[in-house]
Amino acid sequence: MTTTYPFSAIVGMDGLRLGLLLNAVSPAVGGVLVRGEKGTAKSTAVRAIAALLPAVDVVAGCRFSCDPAAPDPSCPDGPHEPETGEARPARMVELPVGASEDRLVGALDIERALSDGVKAFEPGLLADAHRGVLYVDEVNLLHDHLIDLLLDAAAMGASYVEREGVSVRHAARFLLVGTMNPEEGELRPQLLDRFGLTVEVAASRDTDERVEVVRRRLAYDEDPEGFAARWAADEKALRERIAAARALLPRVRLGDRALRQIAAVCAGFEVDGMRADIVTARTATALAAWAGRTDVRTEDVRGAALLSLPHRRRRAPFDAPGLDEDKLDEILRQFEEDEPEPDPDPGPEGPDSPDDGPKGPGGPDGPGGGPQEDAGDGAGEQAPPAAPEPSVPDQRTGEHETADRETDSARADGDDGADEGPGGGGGERPAVGAAEPFRTRRLDVPGLGEGAAGRRSRAPRAPGRTTGARRPRGTLSALHLTATVRAAAPHQRARGRRGPGLLVRRDDLREAVREGREGNLVLFVVDASGSMAARTRMSAIKGAVLSLLLDAYQRRDKVGLITFRGADAELALPPTSSVDAAAVRLERLPTGGRTPLAAGLLKAREVLRVERLRDPARRPLLVVVTDGRATEARRSGGPTPVERAGRAARMLAGDGVASVVVDCESGPVRLGLAGALARELRATPVTLDELRADSVTALVRDVRTVSNPRRAA
Repeated sequence: MTTTYPFSAIVGMDGLRLGLLLNAVSPAVGGVLVRGEKGTAKSTAVRAIAALLPAVDVVAGCRFSCDPAAPDPSCPDGPHEPETGEARPARMVELPVGASEDRLVGALDIERALSDGVKAFEPGLLADAHRGVLYVDEVNLLHDHLIDLLLDAAAMGASYVEREGVSVRHAARFLLVGTMNPEEGELRPQLLDRFGLTVEVAASRDTDERVEVVRRRLAYDEDPEGFAARWAADEKALRERIAAARALLPRVRLGDRALRQIAAVCAGFEVDGMRADIVTARTATALAAWAGRTDVRTEDVRGAALLSLPHRRRRAPFDAPGLDEDKLDEILRQFEEDEPEPDPDPGPEGPDSPDDGPKGPGGPDGPGGGPQEDAGDGAGEQAPPAAPEPSVPDQRTGEHETADRETDSARADGDDGADEGPGGGGGERPAVGAAEPFRTRRLDVPGLGEGAAGRRSRAPRAPGRTTGARRPRGTLSALHLTATVRAAAPHQRARGRRGPGLLVRRDDLREAVREGREGNLVLFVVDASGSMAARTRMSAIKGAVLSLLLDAYQRRDKVGLITFRGADAELALPPTSSVDAAAVRLERLPTGGRTPLAAGLLKAREVLRVERLRDPARRPLLVVVTDGRATEARRSGGPTPVERAGRAARMLAGDGVASVVVDCESGPVRLGLAGALARELRATPVTLDELRADSVTALVRDVRTVSNPRRAA
């Protein structure tokens, strides 16, 4: 059995450790979402906290962990006899990103159905996690159909299974803990709101702390059991403090003043709904109990708000979660009174920091003095040093950097001569901010695909809900058990069945028909040359692309960004699931120089070729944003820039790439070059004005491309 890295040996990470400890004190807080870059001890800390949770009493033999003091009356294993309880450690159940729906919620027991001919329910991970911890690593990559099931269970505290002839309901109350790297994409708002708290972690830049992380990690890798033994006393102290805080929690008083503070803070940050108020109140109560006090003070409300509100505040698209602490302090100051607050009750551990307690053998920090790497990452990294109040993580509103818009000289919309002349045009111009994004309709790639699960194009065989059954076409990929049993049942007597079990023949087999949608690779090719540098035009273009990026984020696409200007094209952002990164690169995009349109299209073809090798099932959507002009250095006797661009477009069309050309040409005189490019690409042309009107967004629904015969085969 693998020895878990001790929680008390994790260096630093005050916000992360506090969030996990508060959930251990009060599971009603509702779990925690840990956001941070790779190698920052996210998974290590989550796995370590499970060892500190108090044991739970369960009904002996119950697969659904019923409490013997109050067993679930609808438990599938019930009814339970009184006084059949036994104690066992609290479970931490891990939900893999690629888990099936059957594995999560449970399904008909196939073995018993075929061997004994009876319907029996086989519990899933939600049943295993009841009264324990459900941990989802890389939760932002979880398939949408699993997120829907997880949301239902988290909201109702129960799992309902109605499928394959099985109708089961069982309790499913668990502590939901998720870890994620924001660079790989964000979470759906509905799931984000289900996490009680959120914490941000980052690697420390302090040399001494990084050295301590490496020292402890190497010691653990060399002798895990010996390392755990050296921290056993600190683990015991934390375990006892958690138990003491749990016992004190029912006696903590949440006064009217604290409640009004919480309501004012939540209203001040314009959070949606009332869940934020409830979670903040529960967190403040847990903070007071953790400090050994029976009254909730202003410092508890402040600390609770910093943990429970960053992911719930209203923010612009692609803004990172965060909270303006100055605004928070200003709201709380409205409730200051002349007389001092009552002295806190003396607590068993003194100051209310998760670091208090006996010092450990790894260095001067004691239990939790600095950062720690994930068990499988191989590199020790940590968060910055704690703020003056170690129990309050330092989180501020994250804003994207934008260029100084006032430094960009105004140009008329029709002034397209910036890219002319022997020097390549007017040179690089400062970045222009994007216009306000707007909502677009779904842009579908035509046909049927089999790519990764998403929310864009049709993909009947993508992971999704079962909609029916049919005879297998080729190799059986997903057995539809109920339909198979129904097909075999009428023939049991004719086949000579004499005992239990079902006699099944090949003709009886039925496969499940699933229906879902796939995510696509949306590759943006953006003209950043001088002809696009008019201030208002480039702002509108960026706003349009930002709108499409927002749509891609919501539909779980991968995105890439190619820009072309001057002498060549550049892959500004390789295909990634982080739409936030694409938005930042777009915001900082400068303009100026000639228009190497052919180079941009050829770069797109090369990127798509490489991505096709990496992920053949993911279908691409090419979005070319340009006015269609092509101006670049021409070799003597060679093809013109326009001819080179046309040749590159025909090559892409021959590859069967679904494309859209956003025509950015403006002014009273229009050359129609973007429309000509669209014809060469066999793409759908749409003007910038049409893009901003909602009619654009039938975009790819009307795309007509000639499929590559080799790929279609």
